Amino acid sequence: MPHFIAECTENIRQQADLPGLFAEVNRHLADSGIFPLGGIRSRAHWIDTWQMADGKHDYAFVHMTLKIGHGRQLDELQPVIAALFEKIKQHFAALSAERYLALSLVLEELHPVLNFKHNNVHALFR
Repeated sequence: MPHFIAECTENIRQQADLPGLFAEVNRHLADSGIFPLGGIRSRAHWIDTWQMADGKHDYAFVHMTLKIGHGRQLDELQPVIAALFEKIKQHFAALSAERYLALSLVLEELHPVLNFKHNNVHALFR
């Protein structure tokens, strides 16, 4: 962990530059010092059918979820996640200036016991 998941409306696929966003996100999470590099993953789910607000405009949204393992304290997480959202807003600033765009980020902490993983990538970074 962590896993960064972006749910994006299809109407911004060409302009969103998700590979660029994911590079920024992964670097930020790795540089925070509180997440293991070998567990960081970013991915997108493109949404081809949606309704937003009154449906009268070509609205778009990117809803992002950061799933993390259990055990980190709020005082160490809050500045990292707040800074991450600032980076996300900067990434989408130009797109937001030219169209209706909603951005959201939520943190999900996984259950401390009912969370199973197997990852041999961690060994690469030890």
